[in-house]
Order: sequence, then structure tokens, then C-alpha cells
Amino acid sequence: MTGKVYLVGAGPGDPGLFTIKGLELLRSADVVMYDALANPELLKECRPDAELIDAGKRARDHHLSQWQTNQMLVEKAAEGKIVVRLKGGDPFLFGRGAEEAEELRKAGAEVHVVPGVSSSISVPELAGIPVTHRDYASLVTFITGHEKADRETDRIDWRSLVSGHGTLVIMMGLGNAKHISEELIAGGMSADMPAAIISKGSTPDQKVVVTKVSELASSIADNSIEPPGIIVVGEVAKMRDILGDMA
Repeated sequence: MTGKVYLVGAGPGDPGLFTIKGLELLRSADVVMYDALANPELLKECRPDAELIDAGKRARDHHLSQWQTNQMLVEKAAEGKIVVRLKGGDPFLFGRGAEEAEELRKAGAEVHVVPGVSSSISVPELAGIPVTHRDYASLVTFITGHEKADRETDRIDWRSLVSGHGTLVIMMGLGNAKHISEELIAGGMSADMPAAIISKGSTPDQKVVVTKVSELASSIADNSIEPPGIIVVGEVAKMRDILGDMA
């Protein structure tokens, strides 16, 4: 194949947090396949003649299934195109970028990754919540709150995460918040453990709610919190009251 595919992290949402290398590639690409979590403002940087493909996935609204996305990336590379696969956050952190890269490698395509500013760290810190703090947490655990739809059972043992895992940063977990909080408490976590919910972080529509682990689901409902969102569980959530917005 003569084409090249670049898996590019779009960052947490604020276009100012997009990388210089990502911007250079976006401006030169023949094809840009973008996710729902990539800020649409970034698409204004594309060449006027670039082919733009919406591969967004949000809840049950999928423009392309994952296998269709994989197949199209391979096809565009086979056509000799320079392709940018624009993915929210970082391509390899719960972004399925590794799966796409694997399919491209199997097909013999040239593929590269451009890391992005991950929302797992940047979104909490912009909301005044450091995921580590010398007085509260020297360890942080990143978890997906949304398993693959084709799995009937939850592979994550939430109860085991109560002890020795530091701050819990849960991505894509808003819809599963009730189950998550119940399991953490059943595992021995205090119902009053501080927690924070951050919706649409780094954007003008950012919403932050500081609560406790037992009230995650009710806080999401009462405050009309919408995806994309991140849940932070741990003593560091209290820092929001001191630091406030840091954007």
C-alpha cells in the first residue's frame, strides 16, 4: 500500500489543546475520518478538497460500525491516500485506536500514532481536581465505565478497586453510575467518599458537580449531566472547592 494512516488524538475538546503535529497532519490529509468527541472546529483546518468522513459513535447513534471504520481505513490506504483518523482524547486510551492500528497492520498498511492530550487527566485538572496529590493520592487508576456491548458480564471487578488503587478516574461511566457506586460501596468504600462528575470538560459547556460516591447516579440525574463525562472518585475531589476552575 502507498497510503498512510495517522491515528491522531484530538484532545479533550478545547481546540487549543490539539497538538502541533496533529494540526500539521490535519492540514495535509487527503481523507479525515473523525469521531463524535473530536471538536468540529478542528475540521475547519482541513484542506478544502479533503474528504471528510463522520465515524462518530454516541450512545446508540453510530454513523459507522467499528468493522466498517476499520474496512474504510484499509480501503483509503490502499488507494494511496494520506488519512487522518481523528479521535477524541488519546487514540489508545479507551479509544479503540489499537484495534484500528492492528487491522491496518494486518492489511499491510503504513500506520502511525500521534498521541493526544487525554481527557482522563486534563478534564479533571481543568476542573481543579488533580488526580494525584501528595496528601491524598500517590496512585491513580483509569477505568472504562462502558464495556463492549457484546459482553454480557462486566469484566471490571469494581469491589476490588476500593483498596490500593488510589484515585479512580472512570471514563464513559455516566450511564453505569448506579451500578458502579453500589459495587464500590459493597466492596467496602465509604458511602461518603468524595466524588466528582465532569461533563463536556474543557469546553464552554463544561459542568462540574462535586458529590459523594453514594449519590453519583442521583447527582447525574438531578443536574442533567450529559455525556461525554468523567467520574473521579477519591479524596482529591475535595480540591475542587479550593482550586475551582483552572482553565
